[in-house]
Amino acid sequence: MVHPSVTDTSERGRQRRLLGVALAGPFLVSAAFAQVLAPVAGVPVALAAICMCFVIGWTVAVAVAQSGSRSVAGPALLVAAVAPLALLVPLAGGPSSPLFLSFVPLLLEPVFVARTRFALVGGALAAAAAIIMGVLLPLIHGMAVDAPAAWFWLVPLAYAGTLWLRRAAFLPEVEAASPRTTSFLADRYPAVTMRLSPNGEVSECSAQAHSVLTLDPQFLLGAGLLDRVHVADRIAYLAAVADMREGAAYRSVELRLRLPADADSQPGHGYRPFVLEFVSDEVGEDGFAVILRENTTVARLREELDAARGCAETEKIRFLATVSHELRTPLNTIIGFSDMLLCGMAGPFGNERQREYTGLVRESGEHLLAVVNAILDVAKLESGTYPIVREHFRMLEAVETSKAIMSYQAAAKGVELECRVDETVGEVHADKRALQQILINLLSNAVKFTPAGGTVTVKVERQAEGVRLSVSDTGIGIAEEDLPRIGKPFVQVLNDYTRQYEGTGLGLSLVRGLVELHGGSMAVESAPGMGTSVEITIPFEDCTGSKDRHDAEILTISPSGKPRRKANEAFRQSA
Repeated sequence: MVHPSVTDTSERGRQRRLLGVALAGPFLVSAAFAQVLAPVAGVPVALAAICMCFVIGWTVAVAVAQSGSRSVAGPALLVAAVAPLALLVPLAGGPSSPLFLSFVPLLLEPVFVARTRFALVGGALAAAAAIIMGVLLPLIHGMAVDAPAAWFWLVPLAYAGTLWLRRAAFLPEVEAASPRTTSFLADRYPAVTMRLSPNGEVSECSAQAHSVLTLDPQFLLGAGLLDRVHVADRIAYLAAVADMREGAAYRSVELRLRLPADADSQPGHGYRPFVLEFVSDEVGEDGFAVILRENTTVARLREELDAARGCAETEKIRFLATVSHELRTPLNTIIGFSDMLLCGMAGPFGNERQREYTGLVRESGEHLLAVVNAILDVAKLESGTYPIVREHFRMLEAVETSKAIMSYQAAAKGVELECRVDETVGEVHADKRALQQILINLLSNAVKFTPAGGTVTVKVERQAEGVRLSVSDTGIGIAEEDLPRIGKPFVQVLNDYTRQYEGTGLGLSLVRGLVELHGGSMAVESAPGMGTSVEITIPFEDCTGSKDRHDAEILTISPSGKPRRKANEAFRQSA
C-alpha cells in the first residue's frame, strides 16, 4: 500500500503502479528462469535465481511502501532487471528465441509507471544495454546458443495478457472520479465526500481523503470508516445512519477518527475530531451522500472553554473563601461588641434611641454574616466541593434543634410552629449539619412569608424509599408562572405580596443542592393565597457524593396528577 504521507493523487498513482510491477514482475522472471536455467544449470541454481528475483522485487516494494519515495527504488529495479534478461536471452536461443521479447518490458514498464519522457529514455537505455549484453555475452565467453523451444512462448504470451488487462492504464491520466463525488458537494465543501449504503458502509469516497485524512480512499470503503470511529462515538454515528435510512433530511454528528500517526503525533493521540454531515441532496436507493470535514478548531475551542470555566470556578471559590474570611472577622466583632453593649457590659445607655440603634447594628451584622455564609455554600454546591459526611442521628433531635433556632423569629412575628415526627422514623443516616440547614432554610422561608396568626408545620414520616420531610405553611403562596424560577441562586419571586420581604434568594437553592447531594428529591406545592408545602425525600442508601447529583427537569402537575382547570388551584413542582 502507498505510504499515507503521499497526498498528491498523481504521485500516489505512480507509486501504486510501481508497487504492482515490483510485486508481480518476479513471477514472470521466475517462470523464465525455470524454463531456461533448470535444464542448463540444474534445479538448485534455478531455485536460487528465482529466490533472488523475489528478494529484489519485494524488497523494492517494501522500501517504497515504507518510505513513500520512488526516486531510488524505480531506477534500482530497472537496473536489476537488465542483467538477468541479458543472461536469459543467449541461453534461450538468442535473437530467434521468443524470450528475446523480454527486452520489451524494459521499455514499456517505466512508461507505464512514471508516464514521463525521462522514464521513456531510461527504459530505452536499459533495453539497449540488455540487448547489447545479450549479443556480446556469447561472443566473449563462447557460449553455445541452443535452438529455442516452442514452450518459451509461454512467458511472452503471459506478459502480453498483462498488457491487455492494463491497456486502459497506458492512456493519459485523467482524474478518476464518479459524477457523485465531483458534484456540487465536492466543489462547495473543502472536505471528503462519500456515499454510504443504507447499512452505513462506505461505497464511494472522493480523492480529498488524501489531503484531509492522509488516507487512501480505499481504506474507508466498506466498514473502514466505522472501524476508525472512536468507540464512544459509534452509537451516535449508527443512530444518524438509522435516522437517514428512515427518511431524515439532514443529520450532523461530531466524532473522532483514528488516523495514521505523523511526526508530530504523540503516543495515544491518534484520534482527530471531525464533523460528519448526512445530506439529502443525493439520496437514492443505493444509499445517501455524506460530507466529512475537520472539526479541530471547534474541539480546541471547547477544550479551552472548559479549561477557562474550570479555572474561573476555582478562582471564584478562592475569591469567595477569601472574601468570606475577611468579612466574617469584622462581622463577628461587630456582632460581639453589639451584644456586649446591649447587655450593659460597657455601662448603661444614655437613652433608648442608643439601645435601638445598637440592636439594629447587631441585626444587620447577623444578616450580613448569614448572607456571606449562604453565598459560600452555594458556590461550593455549584462546584461540587461541598463536603457531605453521613452519620447516624435521631431525626427528632434535628427537628427539635431547628425548631428551637427558629422559635424566636416565629414568636416575634406571631407564627405558630408545629412539629410532627413519626415514631417509626428513629435514626437516619445523613449529614446532620446539612439536614439541619435544610430545615432551618425551609422554616425561615415559611415563617418569613406567613402572616401573623399563621401556622408552619414540620412533618417527618418514614416511607418505603426513605425519610420524607415536609414543611408547609399558611402563607401567601407562589404563583404557577413563578414556580420554575425558584430554587435558582439569587432568584426571588417579586410581586405585590413579596416586595415587603427581605432576602437574597439563596435559601431554596441551598436546600435543593443539599438534597441532590444526598441523592434525594424535592417537590414544591403551592398556589397564591393557599400557602406553600415543600416536601423533601432522603433515601436510605449511603451518600454517593456529588457525582450522583441530578439536575432533574422541573415538572408542573396538579396534586391529583390531572391537568389544571382552575386558576387558583394548587399545583406541584418536582425536582
